[in-house]
Amino acid sequence: MKRNPQIQFASQQEIKQYQEGLLVEALQYLKAHSLFYQRMFEEHHIDVDKIRTIEDLQQLPVTTKTDLQQYNDDFICVPREKIIDYITTSGTLGTPVSFVLTENDLQRLSYNEVLSFTTAGCTANDVMQLMTTIDRRFMAGLAYFMGARELGMGVCRVGNGIPELQWDTINRIHPTCGMVIPSFLLKLIDYAERNGIDYRQSSLKKCICIGESLRTYPDYELNTLGKRIREHWSDIEMHSTYASTEMQSSFTECNQFHGGHLQPDLIIVEFLDDDNNPVAEGEAGEVTITTLQVEGMPLLRFKTGDICYRHSEPCACGRNTIRLSPVLGRKGQMIKYKGTTLYPPALFDILENIPAVKNYVVEVYTNNIGTDEILIRVGTEEESERLEKEIKDLFRAKIRVAPTVRFVSPEHITQLQFPPMSRKPVKFFDLRKH
Repeated sequence: MKRNPQIQFASQQEIKQYQEGLLVEALQYLKAHSLFYQRMFEEHHIDVDKIRTIEDLQQLPVTTKTDLQQYNDDFICVPREKIIDYITTSGTLGTPVSFVLTENDLQRLSYNEVLSFTTAGCTANDVMQLMTTIDRRFMAGLAYFMGARELGMGVCRVGNGIPELQWDTINRIHPTCGMVIPSFLLKLIDYAERNGIDYRQSSLKKCICIGESLRTYPDYELNTLGKRIREHWSDIEMHSTYASTEMQSSFTECNQFHGGHLQPDLIIVEFLDDDNNPVAEGEAGEVTITTLQVEGMPLLRFKTGDICYRHSEPCACGRNTIRLSPVLGRKGQMIKYKGTTLYPPALFDILENIPAVKNYVVEVYTNNIGTDEILIRVGTEEESERLEKEIKDLFRAKIRVAPTVRFVSPEHITQLQFPPMSRKPVKFFDLRKH
């Protein structure tokens, strides 16, 4: 594959021209190898040879999660003997989808993580503690390991959970950075405080955080989760990274902490409205990606379901790439509640700010008049009318409406958050009749 790590520092025009060269190659590859896209081009009378620029992509239909679920095998572009790795998506918004990777795709994953780690300021002198799973058909865990190895970092593959083992590893191996879901840092802090571990003096100084947002838009201040971590561990450096199995690449924050940077030689990103038209600068749109240099299962104009803002102006770090805001929410998870449009992260941020709430899940369902209803199951050791009133008052103050609250034990919430096949905590359950 073509590697050009310096392209992110080129002018925006040079970046665009470079991407368009890779786009032409990607379209020719799909034309020759993808049953799904061959059928799409034929049905829509598309002459792929005339698609030359990023703007020309608007002439093409989008690809959806439903397409991937219904025609999964038709996206595969290589014979079985070229497939090295089989993985699946998490299935957050429906049935998991299988993906296949070739040797080239695995090398591309490794290269992406080198770019991601260096964007976050990591070097070959760092030692990484991997606090995410590397199995369970999970693409990212393997990518993190391969990228750290290629960069020259030492890696300790601890996996997710088990605070005792994490701290034993930190004290034994002395890692300088961690790959982690940020809410797990609170569990590490809690364990350390209960067991007399001086975590502020530990070797761990930086974390690259996945799966949960740490900042608010548009000010990029730490959100409630980020503030809770920082209140205890004041000098820990936290970089957000946004990725998905489908895009096979990631957007990572630099030292300016003002949005995740695009990797121009791996992916093209558009921001589309409900009618699949580009949104204007300053408007939120659905992140829509076209993969570059993927062999096994490349995607063209795939709508991720994630709603973000974009930043096109150059970054103070020297990169001139597009940056993504924190995810506002997922399109399929939008809630219309008592006339207010909500996304689950807005609910999570409120709940994270209440000390008596140990954990929680949010359920949305269709009530008997056909509209959205919200039930929040709160794990707490303090069940009282006072706490229920405090929670509802906070919701009214922040989002103008108050959902139904039901108290249960924290242990029960933990069971709900970690169903048997889950690779990460599940905090939102959509039980609506669609």
